[in-house]
Amino acid sequence: MSPPALAGLRFAWQPFAAFDAASLYRVLRFRQDIFIVEQNSAYADLDGLDPVCDHLLVTDGAGDLAAYLRARGPAEGEPAFIGRIVVAPSWRGTGLGRHLVAAGLDHLARHYPADPVRIGAQLHLEGFYASFGFVTDGPPYDDGGIPHVTMWLRGD
Repeated sequence: MSPPALAGLRFAWQPFAAFDAASLYRVLRFRQDIFIVEQNSAYADLDGLDPVCDHLLVTDGAGDLAAYLRARGPAEGEPAFIGRIVVAPSWRGTGLGRHLVAAGLDHLARHYPADPVRIGAQLHLEGFYASFGFVTDGPPYDDGGIPHVTMWLRGD
């Protein structure tokens, strides 16, 4: 059950091919505003993986993006993953991030049951992801000037 503050949000999955130019621009701008500008991190957000991912867009009653993530099942020797997990500043502290990650994990569990899921987590969010069952694997590493850790959620 979602908290009352999240009741008006719409969670919608779509493949990359379903984006039109305007909606893709909106998502990329949303990610850029937070990951690159707000976090002052110069990194290659456009990593070539968007076309092979499913995208979860969370919009408010006005149609504005409140949160986003992308997910991909295992492919070409690579594990399933969720990533580019982002919540708009105005929605932080509402529990939306927890619902966003849960929706991403549920999506992968439905389509790829028992497959492990990898995430590259910002180090300061390690405890948040651990609360979902993710376990840290290896030392912290630098990603665009922000410490990250690789974490795994093992399949059933």
